[in-house]
Amino acid sequence: MALSDEPAAGGPEEEAEDETLAFGAALEAFGESAETRALLGRLREVHGGGAEREVALERFRVIMDKYQEQPHLLDPHLEWMMNLLLDIVQDQTSPASLVHLAFKFLYIITKVRGYKTFLRLFPHEVADVEPVLDLVTIQNPKDHEAWETRYMLLLWLSVTCLIPFDFSRLDGNLLTQPGQARMSIMDRILQIAESYLIVSDKARDAAAVLVSRFITRPDVKQSKMAEFLDWSLCNLARSSFQTMQGVITMDGTLQALAQIFKHGKREDCLPYAATVLRCLDGCRLPESNQTLLRKLGVKLVQRLGLTFLKPKVAAWSFQETDKAWHGGCLALAELGRRGLLLPSRLVDVVAVILKALTYDEKRGACSVGTNVRDAACYVCWAFARAYEPQELKPFVTAISSALVIAAVFDRDINCRRAASAAFQENVGRQGTFPHGIDILTTADYFAVGNRSNCFLVISVFIAGFPEYTQPMIDHLVTMKISHWDGVIRELAARALHNLAQQAPEFSATQVFPRLLSMTLSPDLHMRHGSILACAEVAYALYKLAAQENRPVTDHLDEQAVQGLKQIHQQLYDRQLYRGLGGQLMRQAVCVLIEKLSLSKMPFRGDTVIDGWQWLINDTLRHLHLISSHSRQQMKDAAVSALAALCSEYYMKEPGEADPAIQETGFYCIGQAGIELLTSGDPPASASQSSGITEELITQYLAELRNPEEMTRCGFSLALGALPGFLLKGRLQQVLTGLRAVTHTSPEDVSFAESRRDGLKAIARICQTVGVKAGAPDEAVCGENVSQIYCALLGCMDDYTTDSRGDVGTWVRKAAMTSLMDLTLLLARSQPELIEAHTCERIMCCVAQQASEKIDRFRAHAASVFLTLLHFDSPPIPHVPHRGELEKLFPRSDVASVNWSAPSQAFPRITQLLGLPTYRYHVLLGLVVSLGGLTESTIRHSTQSLFEYMKGIQSDPQALGSFSGTLLQIFEDNLLNERVSVPLLKTLDHVLTHGCFDIFTTEEDHPFAVKLLALCKKEIKNSKDIQKLLSGIAVFCEMVQFPGDVRRQALLQLCLLLCHRFPLIRKTTASQVYETLLTYSDVVGADVLDEVVTVLSDTAWDAELAVVREQRNRLCDLLGVPRPQLVPQPGAC
Repeated sequence: MALSDEPAAGGPEEEAEDETLAFGAALEAFGESAETRALLGRLREVHGGGAEREVALERFRVIMDKYQEQPHLLDPHLEWMMNLLLDIVQDQTSPASLVHLAFKFLYIITKVRGYKTFLRLFPHEVADVEPVLDLVTIQNPKDHEAWETRYMLLLWLSVTCLIPFDFSRLDGNLLTQPGQARMSIMDRILQIAESYLIVSDKARDAAAVLVSRFITRPDVKQSKMAEFLDWSLCNLARSSFQTMQGVITMDGTLQALAQIFKHGKREDCLPYAATVLRCLDGCRLPESNQTLLRKLGVKLVQRLGLTFLKPKVAAWSFQETDKAWHGGCLALAELGRRGLLLPSRLVDVVAVILKALTYDEKRGACSVGTNVRDAACYVCWAFARAYEPQELKPFVTAISSALVIAAVFDRDINCRRAASAAFQENVGRQGTFPHGIDILTTADYFAVGNRSNCFLVISVFIAGFPEYTQPMIDHLVTMKISHWDGVIRELAARALHNLAQQAPEFSATQVFPRLLSMTLSPDLHMRHGSILACAEVAYALYKLAAQENRPVTDHLDEQAVQGLKQIHQQLYDRQLYRGLGGQLMRQAVCVLIEKLSLSKMPFRGDTVIDGWQWLINDTLRHLHLISSHSRQQMKDAAVSALAALCSEYYMKEPGEADPAIQETGFYCIGQAGIELLTSGDPPASASQSSGITEELITQYLAELRNPEEMTRCGFSLALGALPGFLLKGRLQQVLTGLRAVTHTSPEDVSFAESRRDGLKAIARICQTVGVKAGAPDEAVCGENVSQIYCALLGCMDDYTTDSRGDVGTWVRKAAMTSLMDLTLLLARSQPELIEAHTCERIMCCVAQQASEKIDRFRAHAASVFLTLLHFDSPPIPHVPHRGELEKLFPRSDVASVNWSAPSQAFPRITQLLGLPTYRYHVLLGLVVSLGGLTESTIRHSTQSLFEYMKGIQSDPQALGSFSGTLLQIFEDNLLNERVSVPLLKTLDHVLTHGCFDIFTTEEDHPFAVKLLALCKKEIKNSKDIQKLLSGIAVFCEMVQFPGDVRRQALLQLCLLLCHRFPLIRKTTASQVYETLLTYSDVVGADVLDEVVTVLSDTAWDAELAVVREQRNRLCDLLGVPRPQLVPQPGAC
């Protein structure tokens, strides 16, 4: 922006401040670079004083102030800004006023970026010392208009003091004439520094910086340090904090001393530390009322204390850091590329590189080493180019295995890709890597980009080559099972599951004992990963054994089986289920329970089953105590464990529970078993057992009424996971309990997650028990299907919201999925159980959800709708308008439509408005979308609705049916804020676009009469600003309807002109003004000008008494009765 385009001097500072605040911390770059360059380039034209100079200075200050919170954005531009300004300073022809202006600009930059960063850019060659010193010397310390010049020059001089040459070399011959000697550079700097330490402006701070850098120089400290400290201590002793000059002197002196004891070496400062401390103690600074002096005193005491302390070198300070490893690897790569690393050194070098390929140093909750591993891959790549195949042949096995492991199992995508590239280079240039071409085709640059694919798919393929199998397994056990990232530990355990099937003998005899020993490790991550790995490897060995109809114990010896059985009790005895690590242990053991149950471990009747059952119950009961980010994983693990446990250990024959459990409820008859389930305490000894079937379901049903939402969630899913033989005879009781969970009551209206999980449990139970006629306590049948459908359909209207947003979405999504699963289940077995009215309600409710505003939710609803429509094994009976639907949504288009994209979804879903059965529900969903907040959703839903209404303008019957449906939605949702506010916005849109112009030809059309009545009811006594604003817009559009509707609409607008909220009054006046100009026939031409004048000239946000007078005048002009004040009840 040109300087001449800026506002005049004295422009509003508030606007500049507001602009700065508006940017906050959201800036991405220095956006005013060009303007700043132009501004600095014009300083020579504006330096003479007057308005232009002040405008330039103020504009630069405003630009810089924007970056107070993000000063680093200025860094790329500091150098050219400084160069432009220093060119002015160093130009001998520059007038003094221009030089001072340049230093003012330099100070503004320093203030924003900080002098420590900006200082490094100042010229600090030997040739700069004397010119800068001369500039400082000629300054007048009493010139209050040029303090920025002195401040910046002192800082500049402090930088020049860092030159590595002795100052005496700059003095030359100090004898100018016989008998006359000029001062040395060293003395001149010290004299200037001392003089500015006692000034009252900010140059005092810069002088302290200058002193610290000057006095601590090797050539100065020998001759000047003692002298300066004496001068400083004398100043402190003579000064008093009771006087202003004393405060200034003490401030500068204390700053200088604090800086010296910070930057000086301990051995140089230690001889003077005791003397300084005694002098400081004599100053009695704690008695001063000057906060800054007390702060400087504390700072100096702290640095004196550190000076007294003997130096102690940390034991880790000479350890190799990740930076050392990184630099070393890069150096080795460059040495190898240039042929400077002899082949004889490869033995030592390769050993280091192999370590670097797995370098991972833990730092707190994460680790460093990505850069090291990436550099190690570069070394391997460079060596492939630098050495002949026969020179690298002894190391091929080790390097190839290490690169494959890095390409497949490294946590970071950059390292995996770097390893893949290095492996490819070695295969191409060396030609000696085993199975190189085969591996490259699978583990190429793009394939290794997906971490899960690497761990679970590519690793299996590579492990098929014997050269890589054991190294890969060893790496997972050694490095990845104990990795700091929980996702990596879980992936490593699953990868071991896959690789164990490639090397079962090695896994059972070598790997498994190592994993069992790691389950007792004091390291939480190792313990967690090893338990997961034990579970996965045991299950993999079971699957191998099952293929040959053998038990898993053929692979695992008795010691291994006993070790697995003891894991839970060992963790409990050591209280490792408690505390911060308890979450990981519970999740890992739940996975262990699931996998060992699926592996059919020989634990039937063992007390370990009671311990496992206690852990599952206790975990589900205390889900609310688990951190939110891991709660879902914990819940899923516990529920999966319960399902596997029950299916394996509580069933005697297929479909039948163990009679001992069924009849008595526990293995060992005794009171202890029942107490176990009710008290929640774990088994204390091997003699205790627990009741299972009756007591288990009864307890779980009781927990569904727990006041903690997460507890309800856990036990709902637990009931849904129970196998069918445990539900036999208790199905109705379980379904009743779960239906109660899905019901919304005033005390648990916010429990959306429990309702969601209750719906999931109902659907899963239906899948478990199946469909069977005449058995309501064993399976889904005609006697209970209507109750199930009622519960599921009831949740389709759950629109609960809280601080997290529309949490009812979770419930509606689960309800749709459950309705689809149940309907497909019935269609496959007994389609006659699907009644016509039920099917119609399902399709209509799902169609409504498919037209609402949340993209991913709309896509799910459309998927359910089309699945039900196109299901043909056999087709779902009683689907309304099936023929028309199949034409609107052909099977061939299902896969090509992106229903989460508003541009594709709404044009298709609005076609359902032409089908009477679906019109109400689809229009209800569209109304909510059209009145939403997302721009794309509003635009496409509005366009689609207008396109439909445009098509029915010539069909009075269709238009009447549509308008009737719209009014019915309004009436059904009166005072329902979720629907009524968007509906008012929708009405405003359709009335504005003339969608009901055909009704304006008839006086007091029934549509307009009823719409007016509903709008009046909706906004009556409302304090909702958005609703009132939308209502104003609708009333304004309704004046186009002739007759009494127009008069009543104008009356409502006149009432709103005296609303209690000034915003409503002003908005009403503005919109009425626009309406009267748009619909010119509303008011007679003889009064139109006067009405418009009153609307535009009245201050509608003034006092109500003033406004009411003008409103009444408008009423007379518009021909509507003046509103009368209604006395408040009880008023005198």
